[in-house]
Amino acid sequence: MKKFKTESKRLLDLMINSIYTNREIFLRELISNASDALDKIYLASLTNRSIKVTRGELAVTLAFDAEARTITVSDNGIGMTKDELDKNLGTIAYSGSLDYDTAEDEAIDLIGQFGVGFYSGFMVASKVRVVSRSCEGKEAWAWQSNGIDGYELRESERAEQGTDVILTLKADTDEENYSLFLSEFELERLVKKYSNYVRYPVRMEKTKQRALPAPEDAGDDHELEYESYQEMETLNSMTPIWKRRKADVSEEEYAEFYKSDFHDYAAPAATFTIKAEGVLNYDALLFIPSHVPFDLYNKEFEKGLALYSSNVMIMEKCPDLLPDHYNFVRGVVDSADLALNISRETLQKNNQLRAMAKRIEKKITSELTTMMADNRETYEGVFECFGRGIKYGIYTSYGSLKETLAPLLLYYSAKQEKMVSLREYADAAPAEQEAIYYAAGEDESLLAKMPMVKSVLARGFDVLLCSQEVDDFCMNVMRDFDEKPFKNVAGADLGLETEEEKKETEEKSKEFSGLFEAMQEILDGKVSKVALSTRLDDMPAGITAEGFVSLEMERILAAMPEGGGISSQRVLELNVDHPIFAKLVDAADNDPERLALLTNVLYNQALLVEGLPVADPIDFAQSLSQLLV
Repeated sequence: MKKFKTESKRLLDLMINSIYTNREIFLRELISNASDALDKIYLASLTNRSIKVTRGELAVTLAFDAEARTITVSDNGIGMTKDELDKNLGTIAYSGSLDYDTAEDEAIDLIGQFGVGFYSGFMVASKVRVVSRSCEGKEAWAWQSNGIDGYELRESERAEQGTDVILTLKADTDEENYSLFLSEFELERLVKKYSNYVRYPVRMEKTKQRALPAPEDAGDDHELEYESYQEMETLNSMTPIWKRRKADVSEEEYAEFYKSDFHDYAAPAATFTIKAEGVLNYDALLFIPSHVPFDLYNKEFEKGLALYSSNVMIMEKCPDLLPDHYNFVRGVVDSADLALNISRETLQKNNQLRAMAKRIEKKITSELTTMMADNRETYEGVFECFGRGIKYGIYTSYGSLKETLAPLLLYYSAKQEKMVSLREYADAAPAEQEAIYYAAGEDESLLAKMPMVKSVLARGFDVLLCSQEVDDFCMNVMRDFDEKPFKNVAGADLGLETEEEKKETEEKSKEFSGLFEAMQEILDGKVSKVALSTRLDDMPAGITAEGFVSLEMERILAAMPEGGGISSQRVLELNVDHPIFAKLVDAADNDPERLALLTNVLYNQALLVEGLPVADPIDFAQSLSQLLV
């Protein structure tokens, strides 16, 4: 028994139990090592005529024995001598791959360069046996260890060059079911998940069924009998679709890859690629879904792109590659230049990720912009699904992403009766229009009926109808577009009155100031003031808001767990041309109790029109009943 050539047993414990967070990647690591061995012998055969191999003969073979609880990963690669087994496996964190890579003139992409991937096998195995025969000799040697005390080296037998890694799985416990790995289904799943694009075939004998020939005298009612048989099958696809030229891949192939790898029933709305060359080389294949994933707005939803290094999956979802406002995008990124940590599960250099993420974000923005211009119907469908997230991107960045994301926004135009972009709105606005007007609420059809909306439309100006909870907040942080400020039509002052209208309003406001003071006193702090309005159409009264907090913001914040207590500065506006105004004037002069009833009814009625709750529905109903008597 030889001791491991490390400072202590503690280091081995660290390798086995602490470096890796996911036990199932042991197979990925062993297949990667086998792929490296195949690379090495192929490269050696190019310079050493005594080594006779062809690339088509090279493969990784998997096998398992459920009864013996073993999994075997075999290759017909470079193999190892006795000394190499002792050096490579007896010294933790040593890898011959790095020496081999730097010693060769021809560039070769070797996956397992840390030398600890082999030890991941001890996460699931109580014993690991390695049988290897070097391509330079006829002797085979076996290395064996329980991963605790040390290892043994003994002469063995192997028919050809290459290496077998045989794992004897640990016994099952209440916490871990190691027997799960002893099945065709699970091994194939792990290969397809982590090693599907390893450049060599990963093969395994699979059990299949076939019908036995019917006897010659079989009648029409003969029932077919079946037999089981074993057939070697390649589990991986080898050639990643993102490495192929886009001109050589059909849209149907991209769609099938997307549906298969990302478990979607529908083809994507858009597919695009990135091939980056320079300081950091990588390939990316990105998809925009055609519908909302069922869990997109679930708090457990995880954004991110699949991250590969040299065709081997490193992370199923790398969140750092996507900004939150593009969390719906799916795809893969593959780079051999990534600085991975020792377990190859995460990255060491965040600046690499930042550079990739920046390029990816720009590409997504560019593709969405092109889609809006060239395929409007598709873009409107995409925006309906994912536009809320883009708006949140502007809001949560406090408007810093406005220049990038605002051109992607769409809103329903009350004037044009269709979805329009902010640029389209601004270009269609009359020359004298000084602002972008919008109305915020829960339902576009109800917003279109608001008297404030009708008033703006009557002046020849369009109104954007905003029915998502983020819209009002988004407009406020954007502040303006094309040098035109955003104005909520439910705001207290839109500045649309003519000088003549302003003068007339000021005169009447002075004339009825007593009435307004009396009504404000009746409402007892519910409004900051009562005023005349020229924009209520056929409504007797309306509620608007002064200051930063709009009526819609108040409604949304009130529905949040900790949003209560934040209120707008409400203004009760009155329509001087409505018949009820004359009744208010009469009641103020002759019947204070009736004025109180009218004031409360008008105020609560205005709240209902704005979609705001009535504080005391019973009092409102009683007041209304008294007026009807």
